[in-house]
Amino acid sequence: MSDQALAVLLSLTAFAVVHSFTAAPASKRLVRTLLGERFYHGFYRLFYNIFSAITVLPVLFVLATQPGPVVWRVEGVAAQILTVTQLLSVLGLVIAGLQIDVWRFAGLRQAYTYLVGDPLPLPPEPFIQSGMYGLVRHPLYLFSTLYIWTFPTMYVASVAFAAGSTLYFVIGAQFEERRLAREIGPAYEVYRCHVPFLIPFVGVTARCPDAPLDSLTD
Repeated sequence: MSDQALAVLLSLTAFAVVHSFTAAPASKRLVRTLLGERFYHGFYRLFYNIFSAITVLPVLFVLATQPGPVVWRVEGVAAQILTVTQLLSVLGLVIAGLQIDVWRFAGLRQAYTYLVGDPLPLPPEPFIQSGMYGLVRHPLYLFSTLYIWTFPTMYVASVAFAAGSTLYFVIGAQFEERRLAREIGPAYEVYRCHVPFLIPFVGVTARCPDAPLDSLTD
């Protein structure tokens, strides 16, 4: 393995470990104990996102300063197709992001609610199964994966980053699905049966619960 790929994978691993630790139930319980329930519900998500952004900076630094040799370079019409794919991926990310509460996802809504003195925690988020979330269960991961793999020129470091990130998305989605199954209950099992995991039209089973997908409410 090249030095560039190793540096990227080690940086990604460090990010994943820190990211997983801060998302762990034990870490959340500690914050609740030390700072109180209201502070936790008001600021944990925002601080978690800020900390995640900071810890990903070493990965980006390695990508920018140690790209390594070119693994492949696509030119002509093929390069244009890849560029269009990236643009469509960005569009997909925007549409999927607009389907959820972006301010809540960022943690800003919780922080604002805390500061103005409104009740916390916020009400449960609506269960969305339409639009991009009817295409796959994890559209943000799908379009992020498409984007990072479709640069016309890919270096050793960028290939390592794309491979490591894809693995992280798949593993992270598994943990996310366990949480959603606990929070939503049987309705999520129906959704999981009808809607593919990460690749459109792939992995849907014919043996689904009796309730059809359109019987579930957003």
